[in-house]
Amino acid sequence: MIETLTLLRPLWFLALPVVAVLALRAAWRSAPLGDWSKAVDPHLMALYARRGALLGGRRQANLAAALAAGILALALTGPAVERPEAATFRNLDATVVVLDLSRSVTEGGRFKEARQAAQAVAEAAGTRSLALIVYAGDAYTALSPTNDRDSLATTLFALDADTVPDRGSHPERGLALARRTLAEANVVAADVVLISDGDGIGQAAEREAAAIRDRGWQLHALFVPAGKALPPGAPRPDRAALDRLAGAGGGRAADIDGPQAVLDRVGASTAQHLAAGGYGVLAFADFGRWLLLLALLPALLLFRRSA
Repeated sequence: MIETLTLLRPLWFLALPVVAVLALRAAWRSAPLGDWSKAVDPHLMALYARRGALLGGRRQANLAAALAAGILALALTGPAVERPEAATFRNLDATVVVLDLSRSVTEGGRFKEARQAAQAVAEAAGTRSLALIVYAGDAYTALSPTNDRDSLATTLFALDADTVPDRGSHPERGLALARRTLAEANVVAADVVLISDGDGIGQAAEREAAAIRDRGWQLHALFVPAGKALPPGAPRPDRAALDRLAGAGGGRAADIDGPQAVLDRVGASTAQHLAAGGYGVLAFADFGRWLLLLALLPALLLFRRSA
C-alpha cells in the first residue's frame, strides 16, 4: 500500500514543521493565563485568584488545535492511490517525439545517437501512450499514439535520410502536427520532445511552441550537435535557437549526450503531470477528504465546556 501511495500536493508537507514548532511552543512556553500575568499587577492578580475570578486556559486545548492543524496539513498533501480504471484512459497523459530528419541531422554523423535519444524518451515515458512525428521540408506521422514500444523501436530503426521526401527543415510543421495529434486525442497532459540540431527554428516555430504551452502541455528539446560527417553546405547546428524554443514551450532543453534533464521531466509521474491542470482526480483517488474528518476529533476538544 505504501509503495503505491502518491502525494498530489507534496508542498503542503512544508506546513508540518511549522505546526510542530507551534505545538511545542504551546506545550512548553504558554502559561495557563497566557500573557495576562505579565500585563496585570501581581497583587491584583493574586486578589482575583483568591476570589476565584480567574479561569486559566488549558495547554491541552493548544495541543488539540495543533494536532488538528497537523492533520489538516497532512490532508492537503493529497495522499492518493491510482484508480484501477486509470490505465484505460489513454488521453490522460501522452508523449510525442518530433524527430528532425533533415540532411544536417541524418547525414551529419550523429543520427544514430538521435534515434537512441528518441528511444530513451520512449522508455522515460513509461506506460503512457507515445507518438512519433518526423519532419524535414514537411512533417509526417511515423507512429500514431500507441503503447507498443516494440513498434516504436522498429520504426526508429527504419528511418533514414530518404524517409521524408521533402527537402529542407521546417520544425514548425512538425510541432504543428504534434499539437494537432494531441488535440484530436483530447489529451489532458502531454510532453512534446523535439530532437533537432536547431536548424530552421524561427518565429513560426516559436509560435507553435507557445501554442503547445497555452494548451497546458510542455515542449522540451534535445540538441543534436554536429558530427564529423556534416555535409558540405549544410547549416551549422544552433543550440541557442533550440534553447529559446524550449523556453517558449515551457519545457527544458538538453544535449543528446546528456539528456537527463529532459528525461526527468518526461518521466515525472502522471500525478505530477495532471496536478498542474487540476485533473489529478481523474486518475487518482484522493484520501485527503477522509483525513479532514479525522481532524474533527481533536477539534471537538476545543468546544469542551469549562466550569
